[in-house]
Amino acid sequence: MYLGRVIGTVVSTSKNEHLVGMKLLVVEKLTERLERSGTSEVAVDSVGAGVGEIVIVCKGSSARYVFGKGEAPVDTSIVGIVDTVEVG
Repeated sequence: MYLGRVIGTVVSTSKNEHLVGMKLLVVEKLTERLERSGTSEVAVDSVGAGVGEIVIVCKGSSARYVFGKGEAPVDTSIVGIVDTVEVG
């Protein structure tokens, strides 16, 4: 998992049947100090996140199971919206 900031949305009118109805967002990876890392990727939103919000991103096969039986071809999912971050 990592922290990211939602920087955009993706609209796809033609996609895998298991992705129909799912919101796709562009997420930029952040460092632990919430600084931009320079990399971004598309993630499926499971929590209703919006542009500008800091989110928790889950990667790999675990990300697929956020949506049930794991049939959707998902590699990256947004699983939380961050309120605060404290780094010691």
